[in-house]
Amino acid sequence: MDKNQIMSMLPKVADLLEQQELKMLCKMKGRNRVTNILRESIEIIRQDLMKNFIDNSASFVIPDSQSLKDRIIELVTEKISLSPFNFKPIINATGVVIHTNLGRSPLPYTILNRVVEIAKGYSNLEYDLKEGVRGERYDHFKKLLCQITGAEDALVVNNNAAAVLLCLSALAFGKEVIVSRGQLVEIGGKFRIPDVMAQSGAQLVEVGTTNKTYIEDYERVINEKTGLLLKAHTSNYKVIGFTSSVDNKELSSLGHKYNIPVMEDLGSGILVDLTPYGFPHEPTVSDSINSGIDLVTFSGDKLLGGPQAGFIVGKKELIKKIKCHPLTRALRIDKMTLAAIETLLTLYKEERWQEIPTLYMLTKSMKAMKRQALMLYDGLLSVIENKGHVEIIDDYSEIGGGSFPDYKIPTKAVAIELKNMSTENLSRKLRRCPVPIIGRIKRDKFIFDVRTMTDEDIAKTIEMVGMLV
Repeated sequence: MDKNQIMSMLPKVADLLEQQELKMLCKMKGRNRVTNILRESIEIIRQDLMKNFIDNSASFVIPDSQSLKDRIIELVTEKISLSPFNFKPIINATGVVIHTNLGRSPLPYTILNRVVEIAKGYSNLEYDLKEGVRGERYDHFKKLLCQITGAEDALVVNNNAAAVLLCLSALAFGKEVIVSRGQLVEIGGKFRIPDVMAQSGAQLVEVGTTNKTYIEDYERVINEKTGLLLKAHTSNYKVIGFTSSVDNKELSSLGHKYNIPVMEDLGSGILVDLTPYGFPHEPTVSDSINSGIDLVTFSGDKLLGGPQAGFIVGKKELIKKIKCHPLTRALRIDKMTLAAIETLLTLYKEERWQEIPTLYMLTKSMKAMKRQALMLYDGLLSVIENKGHVEIIDDYSEIGGGSFPDYKIPTKAVAIELKNMSTENLSRKLRRCPVPIIGRIKRDKFIFDVRTMTDEDIAKTIEMVGMLV
């Protein structure tokens, strides 16, 4: 076999342009652009084949014609979808609402418009317009946050791990912090409460057992070195069965008895009660404040549905002490996050929280999902035709973000199987589309869960699948 025989195996440009995937790309990106990239891609494959032939002439095996076509088309798709940016929007068809790997909570246009309005020019970030003197950036949303939660004062830093670290550093450096063994949680990325505590300069004192902790366990170890009683809400796992834990009121009473602050890390954090929508009870931030807890920390981009941030709310004298700590400046939020938070809290204050995408998706009605599933089904059926199978199925979505562990929400989804493409290959190709689509595979079918999809996502998904088949 010689080089000419190898080169004759490469498909022609005209034949490749008749492939459905490249026809769709021509419509989207223009025939001239696709043709130029196609020629570049064929040349890359040609050089690759020649190199392999020269390096391994004795064992060289010519790929079959279809395999070569697939490699070239895949390369064209990858090259044409390249942009100056690696960080790009995708379609979340997984049904996981707060998907950490996919950016957690999407923001509503109300917030996006406000952020652009503030970020495009100058603002009164730290300027008191009334007095004409330097102001405090947290004043822009502090009153709103205190009204919603019932707290005396508030502070926000760049994420919840930072909020916990700051509170421990400011209130318990060189002191002991008492925690139940059943609450020594690990959050995403292998960050653990004991490690955060060690970094803060506080000393961990464990009490009770994994499944049972009583109020006397805390009281037994309180001494002159005790700086804080810490409760970590187990929002990302459950301990069930033979269990016992100390409730907030008991722990608060104990702290107040010895004049020791009591702090609760709520983790996900939530401002509205979702039990009317079938969710299990999850304590709200105001529940914790009303139970007597002195300091509460929680995330901004999980159940709250806002930007990444770490909220700290509670007693005025404690917040004042935290604000004075040097770490506060290192962990402070910027003007765009501040604008997003103020707008988010305004939506809560005006009881417009269903405009927040995360909460809308969590409470999306079955009627709305049936409509979307039918829309996606009809569209996929029209582009797949006899090349595969499409069906609407009942399934379950997940909340994600370490929230409501073990609870799944009934949903509607659309499942597809293609005759000439494996589900794994379909998944890989969907990830490489000009608009990447991330779904899930179940029983060798590719699943699009409409709970986490907008109507715009559905239209784009139909277009992308049509391009592939």
